[in-house]
Amino acid sequence: MIRIQNLSKSYGKNKIKALDGINLEVKKGEIFGFLGPNGAGKTTTIKLITGILKMDEGNIFVNGMSIKDNPIEVKKQIGFVPDNPEIFNRLTGIEYLNFIADVYEMGKEERKTNILKLSKEFEIEDVLGESIGSYSHGMKQKLVLIGALMHKPPLWILDEPMVGLDPKAAFTLKNMMREHADKGNTVFFSTHVLEVAEKICDRIAIIKGGKIITVGTVEELKNKKHEESLEKLFLELIENE
Repeated sequence: MIRIQNLSKSYGKNKIKALDGINLEVKKGEIFGFLGPNGAGKTTTIKLITGILKMDEGNIFVNGMSIKDNPIEVKKQIGFVPDNPEIFNRLTGIEYLNFIADVYEMGKEERKTNILKLSKEFEIEDVLGESIGSYSHGMKQKLVLIGALMHKPPLWILDEPMVGLDPKAAFTLKNMMREHADKGNTVFFSTHVLEVAEKICDRIAIIKGGKIITVGTVEELKNKKHEESLEKLFLELIENE
């Protein structure tokens, strides 16, 4: 589903490397956790996969298509939730969702059905007629999630998706992620909540200083380092690398 080849990205006049030649493959049918400390390169990687940033070197393939050569077609495959739900505060919730539906060329009945279903699952159907500026952070996060998922993309890319969600909404999202992957689709998400990653991820990668330092299932990596939890494994790898 995702194949990253020799991906590099630098910032600023001094060309500080945020990513340094990383390689990674994420398969269909899996929830893949992308972990690392602040500034490790997680969000940069996600913005490159989604085409928000341009890479300095390397390439990214989604469903066999290069983001360089087929940016629009690749973006149609993706439902993206950024790490900060800053959206159009002057719009109402339903206006925002209809705007997103227009972008993805969704039909009238399809968008109506999907918006209703997801807004009920995330329990914000009663506030869709209100201004987004009046929403709490958690409500904005739910709205962004609905906008990202309602066109039913095969690849979900979620950057810290649980932040701001209440426990019920977080539980709903985790179940949706599992169901999505079990249907042969893919979920790629970053998180600092290691307990969540340990419970729901099929595989994980840990990145530090712009380089991938380990990839595998949680059990494989714990057994390799003789650690009893992902948290202890993560801390050992981050401190020792």
